[in-house]
Amino acid sequence: MTKPDLGEDPLALDRQVCFALSVASRAVVGIYRPLLEPLGLTHPQYLVMLALWERSPRSVKDLGASLQLDSATLSPLLKRLEAYGHLTRTRSAADERVLTVELTATGRALREKALAIPYAVVERLGMELADLQDLHAALTNVIEAAAGKSA
Repeated sequence: MTKPDLGEDPLALDRQVCFALSVASRAVVGIYRPLLEPLGLTHPQYLVMLALWERSPRSVKDLGASLQLDSATLSPLLKRLEAYGHLTRTRSAADERVLTVELTATGRALREKALAIPYAVVERLGMELADLQDLHAALTNVIEAAAGKSA
C-alpha cells in the first residue's frame, strides 16, 4: 500500500482531522450549554436522557453501549440524574448483576421541554439541514472506521 499524499507538511495543525474534530466538538457543545441550562442538564446528561427517551427501561450495560461510554463514566451521570429525580436505578430481580435504569414521570416530562433544542441548535449553527445531515453521515463513517468497522 502506498502512502497517501498529505501535502507539504503532514504535521500542520490546521490539516489534522483530530484538531478539526476537537475544535468542532467544543464549539457545538458550547452551543448546547445555554440551551440545556434551563433544563438543569449538562451535555453528557442530555445524551443520557436522549438515549432513555428513545427506550426506557434499559440496562446500564445497554445504555453504555448506546452512548459508547464505560461504566466509570456513566455511573456518576446516572447518580446525578437519579438525584434530580429524572430516573431510577434498580437491580434486576432475575439477575442481581443487571442494573436497570428507568425514567421517572419527571424524566419523561423533561422530554417536552427538550423538543426545541435540536431546532435551536440548527438555527444557531446557521447551516443548511442537508449539510448537517451530510456531516452526521460523514462523522458516523469516521466513528465506524476508527472503531475498525468501516462501512
